[in-house]
Amino acid sequence: MKHPLRFFRSSLKAKLFLSYLIVILVGVVVLAGAVQIQTPAAIQRHIERMEAHLGSDPGLAEDLRINFIRAINEITTTAVIVSLIAAIAVSLFTSQRIVQPIRAMMQASREIAAGHFNRRVTVISEDELGALADSFNQMAEELELTEQRRLHLIGDVAHELRTPLTNLRTMLEALTDGVLTPEPSTFQTMNNEVLRLQRLVQDLQELSRAEAGEMAMFPEWTDAGELVSSVVDRLALQFHDKGVALHVNMASDLPKIYVDPARITQVLVNILGNALQYTPAGGEVWISVRRIGDELRFVVKDSGRGIPPEDLPHIFERFYRVDKSRARTSGGSGIGLTISKHIVEAHGGKIWAKSKGVGQGSEFGFTLPLRN
Repeated sequence: MKHPLRFFRSSLKAKLFLSYLIVILVGVVVLAGAVQIQTPAAIQRHIERMEAHLGSDPGLAEDLRINFIRAINEITTTAVIVSLIAAIAVSLFTSQRIVQPIRAMMQASREIAAGHFNRRVTVISEDELGALADSFNQMAEELELTEQRRLHLIGDVAHELRTPLTNLRTMLEALTDGVLTPEPSTFQTMNNEVLRLQRLVQDLQELSRAEAGEMAMFPEWTDAGELVSSVVDRLALQFHDKGVALHVNMASDLPKIYVDPARITQVLVNILGNALQYTPAGGEVWISVRRIGDELRFVVKDSGRGIPPEDLPHIFERFYRVDKSRARTSGGSGIGLTISKHIVEAHGGKIWAKSKGVGQGSEFGFTLPLRN
């Protein structure tokens, strides 16, 4: 059996009840003190009125005094006992009502810690406890979504690793058995598979650093126009080979921005690369850069397949892909946009995605603050 003091320390319900009890006892003491202070004056006034009608009889006055005090004490005692019983009952009920949802959240948190991420608590009020329960459910939902994405990641990474590793093993066995001849093309194919594995590992390392806030940044004053032009030149051949027109619209006097040029280049390459990937041959992609107030706004629009409305809120979540296919040629690992979001936000900017729906193209853009 717990020591009473330890019980009160470890039980919120006991603490609440004790606090109510202290308030009640203070009220009783104040009531009794007020009665004791006020009673003599009240008795004296009552006796003076009675003497005016009955005469000045000392014995009668004393008898009136005693009976009056007894009546006051009896009434006060009865009122205190009834009030105590009612107050204790209400205190117990109120304590239970407060502690019950907290206990439910404690139990739910234990179940979530054990891996049952679908556990929720019932919101039974609209006060602070109700708000706490609602916040708890939101946290549990986010944890469940994170766990689902983690499981998807394991499947995605396993698939991404399995394919090049299987190809490498098959080719090595064929070389060992003499089925394949050791020609430069064979080794080039093997090297491509190794590069594919390296890109996946680099993406995962980059994401890990970004989410931990440890992404290295080397900002410097950079000409925004030259930065965009270099990215456009870098991807121009890919656009030409696929037959997608790339239109550039930016002022010739864009201000310089204090950014990490390599990181912003990474964002632009990622967004333009996605636009190219999801725009069929014969389509168009537009990139515009303009100054709006104290910001520089970069916008990339395309006439590609678009994004379903239900996917837009999740487009920047890690490992999320609109195309659920696991083939890297149809969406990659779903990491690039997440990394881009971290890069833009690390520069103090904002990033967004818009689309009117499937088949109606999409828009990706981000802003970067201008500094004096």
